[in-house]
Amino acid sequence: MANATEENTGFAQKLDAYFSISARGSSFGQEVRGGLTTFFTMAYIVVLNPLILGFVADRNGDYLGGDPTDAKNLAAIAAGTALVAGIMTVVMGAWGRFPLAVAAGLGINSVVAYGLVANMGLSWAEAMGFIVLEGVMVLILVLTKVRQRLLVAIPMALKKAIAAGIGLFLAFIALWDSRVVTDPSPSGVEGVGPGDPTPSTFGLDGAISTWPTLVFVVGVLFAAMLYIRKIKGAFLIAIVGTTVLAFVVEAIAGLGGYGGGFGNLKGWALNVPTFEGKDIIAAPDFGTLGHVSFGGFAQLGILSGILLMFSLFMVDFFDTMGTMTAVGEEAGLNDAEGIPDNSQEILIVDSIAAIAGGAAGVSSNTAYIESASGVGDGARTGFSSVVTGAAFLVAIFLAPLTTLVPFEAATPVLLLVGLLMLSSAVDIDWKDWRIAVPAFLTMIVMPFGYSIAAGIGLGFISYSLLHAVTGRAKDVKPLMWVASGLFALYFAQDLITYFLN
Repeated sequence: MANATEENTGFAQKLDAYFSISARGSSFGQEVRGGLTTFFTMAYIVVLNPLILGFVADRNGDYLGGDPTDAKNLAAIAAGTALVAGIMTVVMGAWGRFPLAVAAGLGINSVVAYGLVANMGLSWAEAMGFIVLEGVMVLILVLTKVRQRLLVAIPMALKKAIAAGIGLFLAFIALWDSRVVTDPSPSGVEGVGPGDPTPSTFGLDGAISTWPTLVFVVGVLFAAMLYIRKIKGAFLIAIVGTTVLAFVVEAIAGLGGYGGGFGNLKGWALNVPTFEGKDIIAAPDFGTLGHVSFGGFAQLGILSGILLMFSLFMVDFFDTMGTMTAVGEEAGLNDAEGIPDNSQEILIVDSIAAIAGGAAGVSSNTAYIESASGVGDGARTGFSSVVTGAAFLVAIFLAPLTTLVPFEAATPVLLLVGLLMLSSAVDIDWKDWRIAVPAFLTMIVMPFGYSIAAGIGLGFISYSLLHAVTGRAKDVKPLMWVASGLFALYFAQDLITYFLN
């Protein structure tokens, strides 16, 4: 018995040493809490990815995973989404040893569904082929350490701005996904409607007039109170507690789901907090795996195919860099140059995740900024990512459980994590406009443009140009010039295509 205890203790010590848990001031309990917080904050992707990918027909009239009138196609996408997220997040934690979770990338999945398939006429297999090729491209640049050298070339002020900008982006995602901030055009609210010039509005009629909105506000205050009082597991407790409140509200009011457009305006944004109609365990369907073809160039043409590859590459390449440095900044894991330990391994895993997502037919997988919620709840090592990945693997069979947490209960944590990440902006020299303008553009374009890559791109270009025209061109490292030039091509791709055609 004593030998078994000693062996268990020895194994725990080896794990502690491998993941640097004690060295980073953490504990196994803290890592588990942080990993579960990250999972519950981003588990929505298991539900949302099928909704984005599952209802668009390709040029052959085929839907990803099957006929959309059959729920099995959504189940297949959900199972594939959870499978790749689980495996790649475990790999990120075990090899990258960094508190970063991986899943199907929001934004890229919309580009795949509505850009590549709906607008460009690619089949689903051809669209996923482009994702695989783009991932291979990024992996090559990582293995040749070009991506690593670019990390060093980015000035510290822009790294701080990227972290702060992603914080604002997270806050906007929290408000939008929970429908606390909405588009007034399709709302049907008295006084606003189609053609209304207001781009967004708070709730309905600018007031807290729905139960879900009230639940969100209570969730924010509850999470903030727990965090201020330094309660261990504050964010995870807040998610669970707010979910319980949502269940009570739904049981009494019977609100149901929003439904989109002119639907049930006072319903829950995505997940309805109820057990009704939801199974606890479901057998997984992996029908999307291997749904890949590399014949897309024949459909689009070589030039259009290359521009498409470049667009996907730019988004994937720089989104992960921004996410990784932002999470590292929040966790206090970045070095003096703003780069986290094991960055090469982290970038390799992320590149492989893009390839795996395409090969599994569920779109490119990438690092998730929601990982910052786990960091905010104490995660400091890759062990938390192993926990998050394990939870995703369990979710393959327990997918219905991920639908029990409504956005209004999970997104309050994202809002507060956005606040935590915004603190890095205080270190930026706002009096030097060569730095202030690029930093401001980086921070403001991310949420308003709903694109991390666009914010980074405008920040890079403006930083390089402002230094050049003020006689400080030598302060800009060569790779920054290269990245700025590539972003200029990225932003001008429609114009280039127009003139070449």
